[in-house]
Amino acid sequence: MENSKSNMGLKIGLGIALVLFLATGFYTMNLYKSSRQIQKDLSEEKQLVMNDLNAMAKQYDVAIGENDVANKSLTEARGRIQGLIDSLKISETNVKSLWRYKKKYQSLQKEMDVLLAQNDSLRVENSYLATSLDSTRVRLEERTMFTDSLLVQNNALAEVVENAAVLNTVGLKGFGVIERTSGKLIPTERASRTDKIRVCFTVAKNGLVQAGDQELYVQVIDPKNNTLGLNEQVQFKDKTLNYSIISKFNYENTSLNICEFVASKGKNNFEKGRYIVNVFNEKDLVSSSEFTLK
Repeated sequence: MENSKSNMGLKIGLGIALVLFLATGFYTMNLYKSSRQIQKDLSEEKQLVMNDLNAMAKQYDVAIGENDVANKSLTEARGRIQGLIDSLKISETNVKSLWRYKKKYQSLQKEMDVLLAQNDSLRVENSYLATSLDSTRVRLEERTMFTDSLLVQNNALAEVVENAAVLNTVGLKGFGVIERTSGKLIPTERASRTDKIRVCFTVAKNGLVQAGDQELYVQVIDPKNNTLGLNEQVQFKDKTLNYSIISKFNYENTSLNICEFVASKGKNNFEKGRYIVNVFNEKDLVSSSEFTLK
């Protein structure tokens, strides 16, 4: 009887132990499954944080690339994000660590919103400044072109004025004269009777010429191409002029009649033929005429 009770107690004890073992195994299995699920969820959450950080880094790369000049604030913030990404890659995958990284991400997100807003504002201002500079450069180029045009016109006008501000002569005549002892002059066309060549002309009025002492060069060339009178030379840069006489006078901005006398090379010996009379204002020929002695 006692053996029967003892066996019964043993069976009950074994049953209870089996139930406890099975319950412990079931609980352990459920705990393991739960732990694996939590680890999986943490890994997925870690990857999401990593993706967000990479997306933020790309936004900074775009913003930095849009600036011609490196933005120090954007570059430094981009560096902090890269440091956090590198740190997250090797960090433990647990709730405490993940929570710390998510807080840092949120802080960096706020910083990025501020920096990108400032960068957009600066880009708009820089774009406006660039447009303004382009407009200013166009206006300066137009002004330069206008100034150059005025300079060309002024130079052309100055050249016209310079060319116009010279004395000219009209009514140039040359002829032979017989000079009486009384001083009376008698025109003649006979070479043998000619004592001197008389050259007469009128200095034309020119308001652009300054009043005062002026001079013109008179040149008389005989039929043998000799320059009569003084036959002296004067040099004007690359041009040499042989003249018969220098006609000097006081110019008062009014027309002025002038006559000069030119002697022959010998003693009152004038060749028969065609004579040429030229009047020069320095190197420039201002009038010319001719006459004949028979």
